[in-house]
Amino acid sequence: MISRSETTLRLARREDAAAIARIYNQGIEERQATFETEPRSAAQIEHLLDERGERYPTVVVEHDGQVVAWAGVSAYRTRPCYAGVGEFSVYVDRAARGSGMGRLALEGLIAACEQRGFWKLVSRVFPENTASRALCQRAGFREVGVYRRHGKLDGQWRDCVIVERLIGEAAAP
Repeated sequence: MISRSETTLRLARREDAAAIARIYNQGIEERQATFETEPRSAAQIEHLLDERGERYPTVVVEHDGQVVAWAGVSAYRTRPCYAGVGEFSVYVDRAARGSGMGRLALEGLIAACEQRGFWKLVSRVFPENTASRALCQRAGFREVGVYRRHGKLDGQWRDCVIVERLIGEAAAP
């Protein structure tokens, strides 16, 4: 079990790209968290971080100086009316799963998005990914529906559970 007292939450930097790619590639390999099938290189992640810039943050959680989890947000849609809606992802290194690092990353991402004026975060989760669904629920997300046969992964149709959380001004009563 990883102790939170030995962890650091911070915005990702270009030099984190290799660690982010390594963790993301675990998720790609396991086929439980993404429709992606091709591993990502550090250079691809560097480009992604540059492309997202300050507007769309990625946060990392370090333990003993090693990145063990990350969460990032991207644009939901390009239309101006959706400028405050972000689509998020969270990935945790296999060795750190179940330690609370995913929740720490997600909570850090939520705070970073609120600071940037976002009002909603959304994502899609495979129904059988019970760990991710539980993480989202613990972090205050609600399940709003299911996209049936949303895409194929390795030739098989996969459904996606849609999750959302209002943040910032939209979350106020």
